[in-house]
Amino acid sequence: MKELKLAILGATGAVGREMLLLLEEYQIPVKELRLLSGKKSAGTTLPFCGKNIVVEEATEDSFKGLDYVLGAAENAISLHFAPAIQRSGAVYIDNSSAFRADPVVPLVIPEINGEDAKRHQGIIANPNCSTVIALMAAAPLHALSPIRSMVASTYQAVSGAGAEGQRELHEELIAYALETRRDPVVFPVPIAMNVIPNIGARTANDYTDEEMKMQNEGRRILHLPELRVSCTCVRVPVLRSHSISLNLWTQEKISVAEAADAISKFPGCRLITDSVRDYPTPLDAAGQDTILVGRLREDLTQENGLALWCCGDQIRKGAAANALQILQYLER
Repeated sequence: MKELKLAILGATGAVGREMLLLLEEYQIPVKELRLLSGKKSAGTTLPFCGKNIVVEEATEDSFKGLDYVLGAAENAISLHFAPAIQRSGAVYIDNSSAFRADPVVPLVIPEINGEDAKRHQGIIANPNCSTVIALMAAAPLHALSPIRSMVASTYQAVSGAGAEGQRELHEELIAYALETRRDPVVFPVPIAMNVIPNIGARTANDYTDEEMKMQNEGRRILHLPELRVSCTCVRVPVLRSHSISLNLWTQEKISVAEAADAISKFPGCRLITDSVRDYPTPLDAAGQDTILVGRLREDLTQENGLALWCCGDQIRKGAAANALQILQYLER
């Protein structure tokens, strides 16, 4: 890979910091690196390859001469700076949801539809983290027979709500141990010792926008415009890594043995087959890019169905790592 001139937009957030760590871990040859953020964080420093890099305030001129910009900022910031990034000639790999529904912008998981990235017009979108984790487990089965429908229940860590979500869980656990009260701020009800079966804003069909992403994004990534998905997203008192219970139905029957073989051979997946514990947990998945799959079995409700359980680090493969892997795919 040639030496690259890069920027991280939103460098001081959780995903931006993870991108910075992965640039070093993946040994991406960086000729120039600009860390960009809002005025409030400008002037702070972040470590990279033994040096401290000063965070700069993002402006319209921040992107000149760059090869890639890695987006780790919220939708409004992404939408604001995208035109300037395009004018600069850099490729913008965006982790926000700002461009995921735009038919002109490729929505990419490299192991599944990497070729779509090459059709970009300056912007490539990273899918929702739960979509990435679920489709990584489903894609090897789709390769055997097209998926017709899926039912998904996600169990999403508090880090999906940012550092504030992690802090709220920590403080609520302390309050619980001390038998004192702490009113929730980030979540609508306490998350410690609890689960919340609602993530995102309700849409016209009474699903949330977070739940509809599994169908809408799945259709684009798997190239299945008729894919039907019913999803329930649940916030759970876990710090990091999302888990998903997935039932899916294919056009032709796939045996459990065939499914196991396909998943075990799929890049970026690992099938858990231990006779003592044949399932992964969020703690198992934390800190790595591999999606862990287990509890593989036949669905008992209808023909051609399979059920599985999967876990993935939503900050890595669900966000930062997927963006870096898109860059690697384009540069290989």
